Amino acid sequence: MDFGSIFSNTATYLFSPVTLAYALAATGLAVHFGYAGLLNFGMAAFMAIGGYGYAISVLTFGLPWWIGMLIGLLGGAFFAVLLGIPTLRLRADYLAIATIAAGEIVRLLFTTQIFDEYTNSADGLAQFNGGFRDANPFPQGTYGFGPWTYSANDLWNRVFGLLVLVVAVLLVWSLMRSPWGRVLKGIREDEDAVRSLGKNVFAYKMQALIVGGVIGAAGGIVFVLPSAVVPGSYTTSLTFFLWTVLLLGGAATVFGPTLGAILFWVVFAFMANLLPSMAKAGLLPMSDSQASTLVFIFVGIALMLLVIFRPQGILGDKREMTFVK
Repeated sequence: MDFGSIFSNTATYLFSPVTLAYALAATGLAVHFGYAGLLNFGMAAFMAIGGYGYAISVLTFGLPWWIGMLIGLLGGAFFAVLLGIPTLRLRADYLAIATIAAGEIVRLLFTTQIFDEYTNSADGLAQFNGGFRDANPFPQGTYGFGPWTYSANDLWNRVFGLLVLVVAVLLVWSLMRSPWGRVLKGIREDEDAVRSLGKNVFAYKMQALIVGGVIGAAGGIVFVLPSAVVPGSYTTSLTFFLWTVLLLGGAATVFGPTLGAILFWVVFAFMANLLPSMAKAGLLPMSDSQASTLVFIFVGIALMLLVIFRPQGILGDKREMTFVK
């Protein structure tokens, strides 16, 4: 087995757009679940709306890239309002079911041929990053070393995603240290007690859904910067991966989602490279394609073990545990 190639392919995920996008989306999910106690299983929809909002604005309406990104973020906020009005008064388990359905509805809307003129249905959208790449401040050339060697465009994708992640983390950190954040944590623990103090619980939940949704839409934009928007990327498995990232790092933490995204993708990439290589070398009694499927089984097992033995995550504190009522 070529361990050099395995470790090199794994190392690339330490600083990749996919890792940054997952960190952003999981940070938005932390606002929803970790701090507000909202059991949202539709974060893939927010990412899809962010990515499609950006791509359609550029391709169909010819808007500048930065306006397209703002529209993608506004789309995430608008979807949060549409989703929150009928669902935020539901109990946690019913909210989870409703958000799963909402996520699938959004994905199918982007897949249907009714809006083919704008979404290109199942084929998705591409070639919308020209304006973004023209704004690249890095001269043409090669940057970095070893597995972290990038072209100017690749580096710009990563640096931009990192800047967006830093802004999102600082925003969440400041919000959760504010009176607004303290009320949100109170709602997570006992919303009846907060309501008895005269606070509008529904309004606070809606605000949390909007904030987390906008951050999730930002993750969707970073997710599509390297290539294209493909509706098949926004299945429920994306949401479950985000939950694994969130629980791995710590649901009620500011930096936990970022740490969780890095650990998740490093381990996922390592297993995705190692297991097929072992199968090809005859060390596993299966084909390399079957060995690739084992990675998803391990992710599911890891998620179960996290929930059972370390529900607060790596950076989490048991005193900050979120209890679903």
